[in-house]
Amino acid sequence: MDSLISNTAAINGLLARFGVKFGIYKNGEFHEQLFPYDSLPRIIPADEFAEIEAGLIQRVDALNAFLRDIYTEKRIVADGVIPEDFAFSSSGFLPACDNFVPPNGIYSHISGIDLVQAKDGTWYVLEDNLRIPSGASYPLIARKLARRASPETFKNNSVDRNDDYGLLLREAMESVNPGGRCVIMTPGRYNAAFFEHAYLAEMTGCPLVMHNDLFVQDNKLYFKSRSGSPQSVGALYRRISDDYLDPLTFKPESLIGVPGIMNAYRAGNLAIINAPGNGVADDKGIYYFVPKMIRYYLGEEPILKNAPTYLPFYEEDREYCLANIERLVIKDVAEAGGYGVLFGKDLNQEELEAWKVRIQTESRRFILQEVIDFIDLPVLEDGTVVERKCDLRAFVISSTNGTKVWHSGLTRFSRKPDSFVVNSSQGGGFKDTWILSR
Repeated sequence: MDSLISNTAAINGLLARFGVKFGIYKNGEFHEQLFPYDSLPRIIPADEFAEIEAGLIQRVDALNAFLRDIYTEKRIVADGVIPEDFAFSSSGFLPACDNFVPPNGIYSHISGIDLVQAKDGTWYVLEDNLRIPSGASYPLIARKLARRASPETFKNNSVDRNDDYGLLLREAMESVNPGGRCVIMTPGRYNAAFFEHAYLAEMTGCPLVMHNDLFVQDNKLYFKSRSGSPQSVGALYRRISDDYLDPLTFKPESLIGVPGIMNAYRAGNLAIINAPGNGVADDKGIYYFVPKMIRYYLGEEPILKNAPTYLPFYEEDREYCLANIERLVIKDVAEAGGYGVLFGKDLNQEELEAWKVRIQTESRRFILQEVIDFIDLPVLEDGTVVERKCDLRAFVISSTNGTKVWHSGLTRFSRKPDSFVVNSSQGGGFKDTWILSR
């Protein structure tokens, strides 16, 4: 381990050389920066991870069942488990996807589930990411470079390998492919996660394509190969949001989508990974109902806990939120990346009163949660070990061969003392996640 720590600067240098960066748009400008890497890994014992793994599989299976139901029979609404107005008012519910089941019935092929561990050891799910979750490439390449810099560290520690992610992803794509090539679609160089798009294309052996490499003909998707001859596409791992995917179906002003791609999808000639319309299941308000989904669809008790969450949509919850706002976390269901999160303790009395009004008048827009004092992990900062808040994004892969959890994950940490916000877009860093072998 000491060798790995002493090579931290060298590994960060290699990450910079390989272009391991992320970008954000701020004030109309694109800013690209390195994603700082910390060489002290998060270590999770095998027996502890086994329980996390079981809980993640259970949760993602229920979420996939919910997506199929909400776009077809809508039983969960008819049975009163989720209020109709609440479900269909979600901005993530897409009428264009209604009454259609994607190839082999899988909606979320790659799920990014964000967890934190409380100081009593309990793991809580903070958020489900089922649209285009990113981040797997960072621990992948960091582990590869760390092995190169300090091979003895991995010889002396029994750690599950994480270099199978490309195989898991390719397996998921092929399992739903109705016929044709598997490709990865990027919006281009100026996307925040472009490094990841290119790296995963390399790991899976799939062509990396842009909108102008693709076209639809007779309800089938094709890409223009280097040889010049069109090749049929059967599975598309898209890294652009639903709104920009097809200008004929969604935003007509989209310049990065493919006209007619939804026709190919609805005709059953194309699997889109992840399925359009998944946003209804990772809406921060719908998160409240996931434990109920597990009971409803699977007939099981949830293994992993939600953070204690309140919906102002319900009168009882609204009254509790108004009475306790100063000690709760306020989250805007329409925001992501650490934006739209406020801590009541950081607001003055005038701000608290203004937020009470908003919560009463925009009750569907916000959720409020108890603050979970999750654990700090050691982080190297200027050669000194300090403690910082860390979360874990676990990646769950669903295919016709079942649901599998990648034995790794993206551990993100805050670079600010006492901050609970760990997102890269908010200046956080990342570290490897070691799952100890059984």
